[in-house]
Amino acid sequence: MAGFELDKIVALCKRRGFIFPGSDIYGGLANTWDYGPYGIELKNNVKRAWWKANVYERYDMLGMDASILMHPKVWEASGHVSNFADMLVDCKNCKKRFRIDKIGKTCPECGGSSFTEPRAFNLMFKTSIGPLQDAQSTVYLRPETAQGMFVNFLNILDSRHPKLPFGLAQIGKAFRNEVTTGNFTFRTLEFEQMEIEYFVRPEDADKYYEYWVGARFDWYMNLGIKKENLRKRPHEKKELAHYAKACTDIEYKFPFDWSELEGIANRTDFDLKQHSTISGKELQYFDDVTKEKFYPYIIEPSGGVDRTVLAFLTDAYDEEKVKEETRVVLRLNKDLAPTKVAVLPLLRNRPEIVELAKRIAQDLKKSIVTVYDDTGAIGKLYRRQDEIGTLYCVTVDVQSLEDKQVTVRDRDTMKQDRVSIDKLKEYLTTKLS
Repeated sequence: MAGFELDKIVALCKRRGFIFPGSDIYGGLANTWDYGPYGIELKNNVKRAWWKANVYERYDMLGMDASILMHPKVWEASGHVSNFADMLVDCKNCKKRFRIDKIGKTCPECGGSSFTEPRAFNLMFKTSIGPLQDAQSTVYLRPETAQGMFVNFLNILDSRHPKLPFGLAQIGKAFRNEVTTGNFTFRTLEFEQMEIEYFVRPEDADKYYEYWVGARFDWYMNLGIKKENLRKRPHEKKELAHYAKACTDIEYKFPFDWSELEGIANRTDFDLKQHSTISGKELQYFDDVTKEKFYPYIIEPSGGVDRTVLAFLTDAYDEEKVKEETRVVLRLNKDLAPTKVAVLPLLRNRPEIVELAKRIAQDLKKSIVTVYDDTGAIGKLYRRQDEIGTLYCVTVDVQSLEDKQVTVRDRDTMKQDRVSIDKLKEYLTTKLS
């Protein structure tokens, strides 16, 4: 739904148990968010859909999960220790801190115009291993998941013997101690990344770079993002990281602006060369056909789980007039909807109806993500499930006790079918397939 405020998404997420402010009862902790019962289901569904498309459905991809804590020299080799910093200024009036590239001549908080000199702040969170906190015990919470795949390149070659081109896929937490500008879960201190490191022969890098830009763009559309809300934005030369030959962002039109969902970069052979130099371990690939040894180029599609969840929520949000009332509905793709089916008794004060509804829900739970709800009148229950994005509501009524049939309501069309209880699972499975 175009042209609405982000506040509507924020309110819906808290009201329906998708996303809550972090440490809410203590007044919150800025730029931290907790995923509630429906939010974690949606988040897991996004990750599952990504893993299915990029690992299970491909023959050239291997999954892995590297440790969050890594040897400090990993971050020296990657350049994060010396280069991973933001230029920040403090407003002398309100004492708030901002990235210099995100403000104009006046403070966005108080309107003041006097700032400190810009200073570089490293974005990595430090911690210590062991009882003594000194330089030798310092380690970092990883600011990205990519390095874990680079340092395991040799392990993958030795254990799985893959042939080029092949990729490594990983979903995991990363941490960045950066000043953020809000916008809900778009930029947070703690976040999850979905990353691929795809290793190719240097002469094939341009071809696979273009391939992955197209493949990742299509993934979002295949899961329901409207085409007019997506775009590809190639980086200008001055934007490129020092290791990158090319990079394209897939951007989504959020209520606050066009912003990055995912970046696809041609990282050249920088990473493997760096880690070879710093570690002293040879990370070249040996082609047993041509007898060549060389450093592969790396194509990296890197997306954020949290901002992808926010994009799907935003794109699915819809309002429509139904009998002079506004119906809010999340039109989430069937693979992403946190709940597929809700079973609702028409009369919660009739024990026999409640018992039958619970029995149906329990049977469906074995194969379909199903909830049972009897905490309101049927109209209210429908609206609640619409806001959650539940695909089908199954209503058990007085007539169900006699004819052994229930009413199945479609989320998007609100069309209702009368279905025999013994055929219900088959009916729903067909709809959801």
